[in-house]
Amino acid sequence: MALPSLRRPLTWLALAAAVALGGCQQGVQRPACPAGKVCLEYGNDTEPLTLDPQRAELVNESLVIGDLMMGLTTEAADGAVIPGMAERWETSPDGLTWTFHLRRALWSDGAPVTAEDFVFAYRRVLDPKTGATYAYLLQLLKNGAAATAGKAPLESVGARALDARTLQLTLEHPAPYLPQLLTHLSFYPAPAHAVRRWGEAWVRPGRYVSNGPYRLIGWRLGDQITVEKNPHFFDAARVCVDRINYYPTPDYVAAERRVARGELDVVTTFQSNRLAHIRQTMPGYARTHLWLRTAYLTVNTRDPGPLRDPRVRRALSQSIDRDFITAKLLRAGEQPAYNFVPPGTANARIGPATVWAGKSLAARQAEARALLAQAGYGPGKPLKIEVKTATATDSALIAQAVQADWRAVGVEARIQQNEGQILFADLRARNFQTALVSWVADFNDPLTFLALFESRTGAQNYGDYSNPAYDALLAAAEQQTDVGRRADILAQAEQLILTDEAVGPVFFAVSRSLVSPQVTGWVDNIENKHRARWLCAPAGRGARAQR
Repeated sequence: MALPSLRRPLTWLALAAAVALGGCQQGVQRPACPAGKVCLEYGNDTEPLTLDPQRAELVNESLVIGDLMMGLTTEAADGAVIPGMAERWETSPDGLTWTFHLRRALWSDGAPVTAEDFVFAYRRVLDPKTGATYAYLLQLLKNGAAATAGKAPLESVGARALDARTLQLTLEHPAPYLPQLLTHLSFYPAPAHAVRRWGEAWVRPGRYVSNGPYRLIGWRLGDQITVEKNPHFFDAARVCVDRINYYPTPDYVAAERRVARGELDVVTTFQSNRLAHIRQTMPGYARTHLWLRTAYLTVNTRDPGPLRDPRVRRALSQSIDRDFITAKLLRAGEQPAYNFVPPGTANARIGPATVWAGKSLAARQAEARALLAQAGYGPGKPLKIEVKTATATDSALIAQAVQADWRAVGVEARIQQNEGQILFADLRARNFQTALVSWVADFNDPLTFLALFESRTGAQNYGDYSNPAYDALLAAAEQQTDVGRRADILAQAEQLILTDEAVGPVFFAVSRSLVSPQVTGWVDNIENKHRARWLCAPAGRGARAQR
């Protein structure tokens, strides 16, 4: 899942001024919480583009939608997969047929949640008219790929309602990771009765129908999204928080100050290089943990210029000083990356690496100059390229570091910063040369990272990498029922994209959240999933850090 990290760019001087202002106190501005109720004020990085689970694709969208909606499976407080709308399921011996038995559950308007709502949702994702970015995830359903390509009717897709509370999924290949995958928002049900009535406008407040622990009350663009406890949720009696306001908080230093003043209880990101300061001035607030997220350089191989040359791609990637970025710029536990699948990923093999891993930076940069010379670039004819990134302080600093590294090997790079929605629209349209982005695991398996480079993936294969040998390896892994053998094949596939310089991994990220000590139920986990149904706080609360 793509992760935008947005705010207006700061110069070094402005950044220093913002840090200096970090300790300023102002009057607490916190909405009144009804007597006896529990309310959370939640900083969610950026404004979502949509709350439609079949159309969403960004982490900030998933956070809110995951509190409104629930799939067949869901996440426990520690991120583990647990039953959601499905109470139980069984699998055929060949692993191709899965039968899910749904619990008795209601939509927020009181209508029953049925197996047909899942069938309707899955067909909606795969319908080429929807244009869902995540359609490729559902192509593991029988005839899913053909339906998306318009070569098979949607009715032929392997999702069938045997009765109102029994859903049968038929797969193209075995997928032992399916329960994990089903937590992804593209597999959430859709309220067929609401979508048919309102069309795409069903996601507006007053029309939005949800089956999760919360229901949508209001959405003021650029200001806040408000949800309240869904009284029809099957486990509503154990949901502690009654109301949540989600705010866009793209200015990380400003968000940090709001948490310190008690205006916000949680923010999903803080500026990485402020961790030591935060731990000193706000003890107990900073939460960091290994995360299934890789920051990487993507290069547009569709561009008719020099980036089609693997020597140029290799020179750009290997000349980046990953140790400086992680140890000097970010300083929150990030790790230099020389492969793409992050450590801690389930069912993954350790071993794939770039062909230049282990060499010193000086050796890598000397080799990069030689490769560029072979490709026809040098002091008299420098390579000139543009690198796009999000308008976030961390992103800006990383881009400036990469720009300096490239300058050291004779590359003239111009940084172009964009708001996240614009950046990812450009990436999907291939309107870029190079870009610094990151990918967050949609589910805990190597495939969520490696599927990005498959030819059929489409929009999220930003660099347009295409290699029949790579596609064949992923196809072989799909047919493999032995977990160890599958891991070996996926490792071969990862090694291939690294050798082909299809991607330039830069660092493995850590999750960085600020959580008021008065908020309970927050469990750090590798997937960084923290559904609000597990959180609690004192009624009518208003936290304040001592600064």
